Amino acid sequence: MRRRSRSTREAHLEHVYVANAADLLSYFGRRAQVPADAADLLSETFVVAWRRGDRMPVEPEQARMWLFGVARRVLANAARGAARQSDLTDKLRAHLEALPSEHVGAESLDIRTALDAIPDNQSELVRLVLWDGFTLPEAATIVGISESTARGRYQRARIQLRELLHEHQFEGNTP
Repeated sequence: MRRRSRSTREAHLEHVYVANAADLLSYFGRRAQVPADAADLLSETFVVAWRRGDRMPVEPEQARMWLFGVARRVLANAARGAARQSDLTDKLRAHLEALPSEHVGAESLDIRTALDAIPDNQSELVRLVLWDGFTLPEAATIVGISESTARGRYQRARIQLRELLHEHQFEGNTP
């Protein structure tokens, strides 16, 4: 097979694209698990054609068959990727279902409401420390602030939460 110059190769690829893109899009549309993925699969096919353009036959019908062969492999790769993703999702779902669920009672909802009422830069520290088990210095690193700033915010958050929860407790008990 004779090597083509870059401009000749680009012109050939453009011609092959114009001649075959609609048929390849239909091919993918009929075979893809999600028909909306057809355009992405078409794009991936032409990325492969671009990278391996020196292997594409010059004769139009041979180039068309070559492209459909590439398309078939692109579709198979996408199906394998989707299967792997589905398997991982199923494993993660099973793992999460096996974890003990947190009891979401009225008290838990009150705490969530109170956390939502304080500034985000404070509530995130509280969540990281109390819910996720990080130390205050670790939480400071996660949110990207100094330990002293974290200590100040955490202390203010605790005071505000105590006040909010105390107010709510008395509001809830009022007839």
